[in-house]
Amino acid sequence: MTERVVIVGAGLGGLSAACHLAGRGVPVTLLERSHHPGGRAGLLERDGYRFDTGPAVLTMLGVMEDTFAAAGAALHDHLDLVRLDPAYRARFADGSSVLVRSSQADMREELRVFAGDGAADGFDDFVTWLQRLFELEFADFIDRDFNSLASLLRQPAALARLAAAGGFGRLQPAVDRFFDDHRLQRLFSFQAMYAGMSPMRALALYSIITYLDTVQGVYFPRGGVHELSTGLARAARDAGVDLRLGVEVEAITPSGSGVPARVRTSDGTFEAEVVVANPDLPAVYDQLVDVDAPRRLRRGHYSPSCLLWLVGGRRPEGADPAHHTIHFGGAWSRTFAELLDEGRPQSDPSRFVTTPSVTDPDLAPAGGDVLHVLEPVPNLLADLDWRALEPQLTDRMLTWLQRSGHLAGSPEVLHTISPVDWAAEGMGAGTPFSLDHRFTQTGPLRPALTDRRLPGVVFVGSTTRPGVGVPMVLISGRLAADRVVEWLGPRPAGSHRPGWQGSTGAVADDRENARAS
Repeated sequence: MTERVVIVGAGLGGLSAACHLAGRGVPVTLLERSHHPGGRAGLLERDGYRFDTGPAVLTMLGVMEDTFAAAGAALHDHLDLVRLDPAYRARFADGSSVLVRSSQADMREELRVFAGDGAADGFDDFVTWLQRLFELEFADFIDRDFNSLASLLRQPAALARLAAAGGFGRLQPAVDRFFDDHRLQRLFSFQAMYAGMSPMRALALYSIITYLDTVQGVYFPRGGVHELSTGLARAARDAGVDLRLGVEVEAITPSGSGVPARVRTSDGTFEAEVVVANPDLPAVYDQLVDVDAPRRLRRGHYSPSCLLWLVGGRRPEGADPAHHTIHFGGAWSRTFAELLDEGRPQSDPSRFVTTPSVTDPDLAPAGGDVLHVLEPVPNLLADLDWRALEPQLTDRMLTWLQRSGHLAGSPEVLHTISPVDWAAEGMGAGTPFSLDHRFTQTGPLRPALTDRRLPGVVFVGSTTRPGVGVPMVLISGRLAADRVVEWLGPRPAGSHRPGWQGSTGAVADDRENARAS
C-alpha cells in the first residue's frame, strides 16, 4: 500500500509538518527512531530530576498556537504555558544585575533605576525600531519561502523598506545607537549568538530575536519544553496522523518514472507519494539518500556549538534564582574572536543558566534545582581534543556554578552534552545550531526545501528555511507542508506523477538547488 506522505523524524519540524498536513486532510505516517517524540527537544529523567536536553527558551506564542490550530487543536488544551516575568535576569562582571521584564512599562522602569532616564528613553526608541523591523521582516521574509534569489529580488519595495530601517547594517552598532551603557549594549545584542554570529558581524535584522525575548515575551510549559513536542504529537495523532515510535529509518529512495518514493526502515519498507525528511540535512545526505550534499551545504559555515551541562543539585540557602539567567563575562569582543576566529574555548565566557524548577518545582526533588547550563564552544571543524577539553571545562563550570550561587556543594546529577555528542545525534559539525545566519546563508541563500535530484522528497528543520530556533522550525514545518500539497496537487489519492513535476515554484527551487550542487 502506498502512503500519501511519510515523515521521517518526529522533531519539532516533522511534528509541525504533520499537524499542517493532517489539518488539510492529507494522510500522514510519522516515523521516529526514539521512543519519544521531540528530536533535539528531548528529555532526560534521572534520580528524580527532569531535564530538557534541547531548547530552553520559547518565544512567538502565535506560531505555537497556529501549529496546534492547524491540526484542529488548541494550545491550551495540550500545554500549561506560563509567560515568564522576568523573562530572564542579566548579571554582569561588575556585580550588577538587571531584570528583563515582560512588559515595556515595567522594563522601562527597570532600566531607569538601573542606568538612568537616558537608558529608559533609549529603550522606548529601541522598541519602536524593533517593532518596525519585525513588521517588515516577518510577513515578507520569514513566514514564506523564496524559491530563489531572483524571487526575493522581485520584491524591491520590501527590500528597500528593510534597508531603510537599517536591517542590513551590523547589529552591534545599531544597538549602540540607543544605549550608552556598555552593559545594555551587550544585553540587547547577545541574542546574535542564537543565529551563530557575533553581534559585531551579525546583520541588524537579527535584532528581531531581541524583540521576541524582550517585547513579545518568553514562555515555559509546565513539565518542561519537551512538553511542546509531546503536545504536538498528541494533537497530530488526534488529527489522524499515524505516529510510529521506535522505528529506525535506514534509507530514502526518491520517486521517479511512475514509481513512488520509498522509505526503508527497521520494520520494513514504506512507499509514499512524498517523503518529508526531518533529520539535520547533513545527516539526510550522509546517511539516508544516495546523492551528494549540495555545495552550499558542503561548504557552509556552521554556527559555534555549545557544551550543555544538565545539573541536578541543592539550591544554596537564601538563593533567589530566576528561571533564565545570562551571566556576562568581563570580556566581549575578544571572546568572540577566540570562539569564531581562533577556534578555541572562550577564556572569559558568558553563560546561560536555566533553572526551570523555579517555575515548576515538580521538575526536581524537594530542595533541589534543575540547572541547564550552556556555554558556547567551537564546533567540530576546529581541531580540538574533546576527550581532554570536556572534563577541564566541566570542572571550570562547576567551580563557577558554585561561586555564582546556583549550586550548593557537589551535583547529585551531572550529564554533559558536548560537540561530539551533538554529532553522534546526527547534527552537522557537532552543533545543534546548524548553519549560521550570515547573509549568504539567509533566506533563499539557505539550503532549499527540495533538491531536484530527489523528486518526491521535501526537507524540514533548522538547516533549511527559514532557519534556527523553535519558532523558525515550526514555520519550516508549515512551509514543508505547503510544498507537499503543491506536489500532491488536486488528484485522486494513490495516483502517482512520474518525475518531479511540482508547481512552478518547486521547479524554480530545484533549479536553484542544482546550481548550488
